Amino acid sequence: MDIFFYGFAVFLFAAIILAIEGIYLWWVNVHGAAAQRVARRLQLMSGSPGRAGERVSILKQRRFGRHEAVDRLLHRLAIAHWLDRLLIQSGKQWSVEMFLLWSAGALLAGATVVVQWPMPLAIRAGVMLLCALVPLALVRRARARRLAYIEQQLPDAADFIARALRAGHSFTNVLQIVGNELSEPLSGEFRIAREEINYGVPMSEALHNMAARIPLTDLRYLIIAILIQRETGGNLAEILSSISHIIRSRLKLAAQVRVLSAEGRMSAWILGLLPFGVAGVLALTNLDYIKPLWTTPPGIRLLWTALVMIVIGVLWLRKLIRIRI
Repeated sequence: MDIFFYGFAVFLFAAIILAIEGIYLWWVNVHGAAAQRVARRLQLMSGSPGRAGERVSILKQRRFGRHEAVDRLLHRLAIAHWLDRLLIQSGKQWSVEMFLLWSAGALLAGATVVVQWPMPLAIRAGVMLLCALVPLALVRRARARRLAYIEQQLPDAADFIARALRAGHSFTNVLQIVGNELSEPLSGEFRIAREEINYGVPMSEALHNMAARIPLTDLRYLIIAILIQRETGGNLAEILSSISHIIRSRLKLAAQVRVLSAEGRMSAWILGLLPFGVAGVLALTNLDYIKPLWTTPPGIRLLWTALVMIVIGVLWLRKLIRIRI
């Protein structure tokens, strides 16, 4: 009996090692550095450098789900269109269906956790709602970081376009050059605009689509200047150089304001999270001391009053520290 048991253990161990080795070899062959170098070389040889699979669909309507019935249902909902626009702006390769599935999974995970704690129904619902909003928070954070990085790239892109125009290139060729020479994520957006023009979309519509994908005021100024120059004429290179100087000055001023308001933003975070941190510590260390807050009528009224005051205070602090330039 012992021989069979030890033999089974040895064979099981060998099978696990071989499975891990197989998974590792598959990952290296598909996603390894050598595979990525080959993919980049093939893209360069095919004349389409950049992100793999970044192609504009000739269909005007994006798919929101993998299944046809789910896709038709989601296209009828206004919130699905808003989520799709948010996912495009964040740069994530998620569909609306996948995003909703992740939100539902986070909601179920939160529900599994809160049933283990003796909390009132309102607090449980609030915790579950916060868990369901985690994917949305991650997408919005990715969107904010991507837009901030694109905003840093805009002055260099404007200067690059101005130099290319001074060299005698047409604006359509300039879009292709910018898409090939600049770094991601801005170069990918210029490539998409160039491909839309190749598919027959008017240049004004392609530029407006890029402004919809990148909701930045500086980019809108850039696009408006280009469209006005195409209708009225003028020195576009000089205009773009001026816009580049203005964007750099605004970004410099925004950085100075961000430094000066750092203390206020830190105070807002501390004041907003301190009540929840203290309540969590008391719940872990002395639950009987804080339990009357949700087990007695005066405690429940006090809890709701404190929650309303915290929300008002957080919104007021947010309004104070958000300085638009």
